[in-house]
Amino acid sequence: MIRVELKTLTSSARLPQRMTTHAAGYDLYTSAETPIALEPGKVKLVPTGISIGIPEGYEAQIRPRSGLALKHGIGILNAPGTIDSDYRGEVGIIMYNFGDKTYTVEPGSRIAQMIISRCEAVEFVVVEELSETERGTGGFGHTQI
Repeated sequence: MIRVELKTLTSSARLPQRMTTHAAGYDLYTSAETPIALEPGKVKLVPTGISIGIPEGYEAQIRPRSGLALKHGIGILNAPGTIDSDYRGEVGIIMYNFGDKTYTVEPGSRIAQMIISRCEAVEFVVVEELSETERGTGGFGHTQI
């Protein structure tokens, strides 16, 4: 288990929470104190009221909640969003309404999920040719499935 520092920025901020013992994601909540109307085809930056200190070598991935997507057509525009280990500002969720009805984000509601993942630093090496694989350059649809 890793330690992630968390700072609440507002009195309405809620701590991220895993809803089951083996859940990969921690639900994030809005800290908005009034409802936020998210109209069809529109984008809103929804506050969480928290900032986090992710250890070096890790990132936080912000992902949509499947229930919001299925029931209301609500997603996260840049999913998965990334919070880098050197960012210390408020975690904001870029919500998008893919549906055809206005969705209201109620104060304190669950709006996204956050997964903390290891990420490795890499060194890119320029080569004349890449190593061969069975797949080779087969791209989109290459398996015909």
